[in-house]
Amino acid sequence: MVLGFSRLIWARFAQRQTMQTVLACHRAAFEAIGGVPREILYDRMKTAVLGEDEDGRVVYNRTLGEFACHYGFLPKACRAYRPETKGKVERPFRYIREDFFLGGTFRDLDDLNLQFVNWLGNVANPRVHASTGRVVNEAFAQEQPTLQLLPLIPFGAVLKLERRISHEGMVSVGGNYYSVPDATRRRVVEVHSLADEIHIFEDNRLIARHPLLEGRRQRSLLEGHRRQYRPKEENPVPHGFTGELVTRRSLDFYAAIGQQLAASGATA
Repeated sequence: MVLGFSRLIWARFAQRQTMQTVLACHRAAFEAIGGVPREILYDRMKTAVLGEDEDGRVVYNRTLGEFACHYGFLPKACRAYRPETKGKVERPFRYIREDFFLGGTFRDLDDLNLQFVNWLGNVANPRVHASTGRVVNEAFAQEQPTLQLLPLIPFGAVLKLERRISHEGMVSVGGNYYSVPDATRRRVVEVHSLADEIHIFEDNRLIARHPLLEGRRQRSLLEGHRRQYRPKEENPVPHGFTGELVTRRSLDFYAAIGQQLAASGATA
């Protein structure tokens, strides 16, 4: 996200552009800048724009529209095949790629985003912007009071799904796996995918609440979802037993005794 007046940049790397990821990034951006812009310009990505109606009017993704109403901003789509209409967003991509990304080394996605946050705070946003001639952070200090206030209640459910519980006690959502309690009776549960969380319901009762996982084939196992079994004792003592326990020996021990007895001519 690039603010129009100050050119302040907020961004996050992600592996996929699902609706959950897009809305989670919106929320994180609003919280980071301390408010909501009055208008947000989008390209023709499917999570934002579905197409145009018979009259040529833009048809927005319904979930994005509900999200925009909740936060009070107006979504606006770029004209098709006109990248110059969103140059304020397109130009920073080259700057980020050349000044931050190229030549960098990153352990994983979390490390990449941690380094990126440090770069934004220490390099990108404290710089003098080439087009405006102003220090980005100083211009943002003027722009920030004009932003709309954040709503008191976060945006609600994005998508409701039915999912079957695997034999491992997990449900699959978006290529990742989330645990349910061992006591869950039904094999099919209802899943609510929120902007940054996964809620799992059994008979309209919330039974699990997970943070949304990035990437694919990740697993979220909540504490308490798996029963703790005590290992069986090697030689359990019968209830009420008061005598001495006989030491257990291998069969080889008794075979050796038998050979000694046979050699001495003893009879059993």
